[in-house]
Amino acid sequence: MTQTRHLPLALLATTLLLLTTPPAHADDPSVPPGTEPTATAPVEVDPNDPDLKLPEGATLAEPKVLDIKQVVEDETGDERREDTNADVKFALQAEVLFGKDSAKLSADAKARIAGIAEEIKKQNATQIRVFGFTDNLGSSAHGDVLSKQRANAVQAALAGDLNNASVTFEVRGYGEQYPIADNASEAGRKKNRRVEVTFPRTAG
Repeated sequence: MTQTRHLPLALLATTLLLLTTPPAHADDPSVPPGTEPTATAPVEVDPNDPDLKLPEGATLAEPKVLDIKQVVEDETGDERREDTNADVKFALQAEVLFGKDSAKLSADAKARIAGIAEEIKKQNATQIRVFGFTDNLGSSAHGDVLSKQRANAVQAALAGDLNNASVTFEVRGYGEQYPIADNASEAGRKKNRRVEVTFPRTAG
């Protein structure tokens, strides 16, 4: 007489699960989302489709040269230079140029401004903008006055270095307007306290 053995139900379920689950491989490469293979082929484009043609009488816009900006900042962050196809801009932090709450140029400031004057001569630029900015500490009116005084000081030093009667200046003090960093931190406020010197790029 043959005996029939019955497997416990839990063991039977585990056996079936192992038989139906594909083996896992730890070294399978992961697939970044969005790169999984799809079952559909790429959509073919009909070059003669009327929807891809310009309407009758329409013309393409004139070709345009994109304005590319290159930004170079020194390791300390005290000076930044921005070059585009049209302009050159130097941004100097106020701490490098002046004492606290002062518009009197330091010796180091005069050397930096002399370097900017040499670049202006190299570009043969005759129209120069000098704009002063502050952070948002103190009153807005005080910031407006101080930023203009600092811009005037930089302009006067540039004019002396250039010694060129054909050069014209536009000098403004914007106070706390146009911040380039967050005034919520001292690091951000330091970047916002600055004087910018901008002039056209005319040399190659």
